Amino acid sequence: MSITLIVFLAVYLGMIMGGVPGLRMDRASVALSGAVALLAFGELDQAEAIAAIDFGTLGMLFGLMLISVQLQIAGFYAALSVTVARIHASHVVLLALLIALVGLLSAFLTNDVVAVAMTPVVLAIALRRGVNPLPFLLAIALAANAGAVATIIGSPQNMLIAQRLDLSFGGYLEYAVVPALLALVVIWGVLALAYRGRWTLEQGDAPMPDALPEPSFDRWETVKGLMALGFMLYAFVFTEWDRGMVATIGGVLMLFNARFMARPMLERVDWDLLILFVGLFVVNGAFAKAGYSTALVVWLRGMGIDLHDVDVLFAVTAVLSDITSNVPTVMLLLPFAGTDPLSGPLMALASGLASNLIIIGSLANIIVVDAAEAKGFKISFMDFAKVGLPVSVITLAIAYLWVKLVVAI
Repeated sequence: MSITLIVFLAVYLGMIMGGVPGLRMDRASVALSGAVALLAFGELDQAEAIAAIDFGTLGMLFGLMLISVQLQIAGFYAALSVTVARIHASHVVLLALLIALVGLLSAFLTNDVVAVAMTPVVLAIALRRGVNPLPFLLAIALAANAGAVATIIGSPQNMLIAQRLDLSFGGYLEYAVVPALLALVVIWGVLALAYRGRWTLEQGDAPMPDALPEPSFDRWETVKGLMALGFMLYAFVFTEWDRGMVATIGGVLMLFNARFMARPMLERVDWDLLILFVGLFVVNGAFAKAGYSTALVVWLRGMGIDLHDVDVLFAVTAVLSDITSNVPTVMLLLPFAGTDPLSGPLMALASGLASNLIIIGSLANIIVVDAAEAKGFKISFMDFAKVGLPVSVITLAIAYLWVKLVVAI
């Protein structure tokens, strides 16, 4: 067994376990350690390691993170959350409005930042009103994942798929926008049914609520962030400019700021996710260089599993996304996507919608659960899975049928 294969297996085992037992290592540090080990043992030289890194994807991700941070600091997300939560309507209507808002924001901005910004605000308002916050918190996580599948910039794995398979913004939208919208409807229906008659929080279960938030909303900084996002979308749809460079420039322009310090903005960038990408790019590059990608395809085909078949690729992506997480899964399977135009959209839809199955399915889920627990409200594995399971199964079926039976015809 070669060093490349040993490192590859160790890294993906770390992806499955979420780290290394006995050590305080997360997925990002595991991926980085694997990349460094491959360089140290000479399995790749520096030029090959750099060539394996997709800087276009990193640029898109980094730029959108900075724009999302700009809007977060400007109070954009919090102000929208408070506005929706203060509407005088039934719980079911408020749930629908929240799902629509989170889904829309997640389609065009980093869904993880949306979850970070909105969770504490929604939780505080729900507790103040004596409303059971659980369906609303689950709505944030589920809608963030579902809304993100709508566009090529909605999630990190979508950006990667779009870059590697050269998917256009409008072309992908044709495949994904209807499944994403229907997924939001399914989320609302499942949550409304699951929590029917349980909208009021029992007094003994309620932690001490924070003060009702009064977000500081900076109109100019919000407009600046939205203008940068609008220009980026225009460039993606109507020009042939390099998407990674456009996004990077748009994000870096947010640092030219007379009101917000650049350092706190950079500190809010998800550097762990960027490091995870870099590490996995190098590890998977070494895996392909050693010929293991081809060998894996041949071995699986001998077992009756053909990864070049888009139906098989869809199913494997959905299953693996809840085992190794969606970004590592997409990186592993992208080399097998082949030339079928349905491969990219089906992979993006499978990896995004499968993320709603369990808590560890996506970073957005973990962010919501951790933020709620920090405020004294626990979301258990079963709380999540009992709505995540039907949501995932139904939305994956809708996405597959839409792409295969409607768009592809």
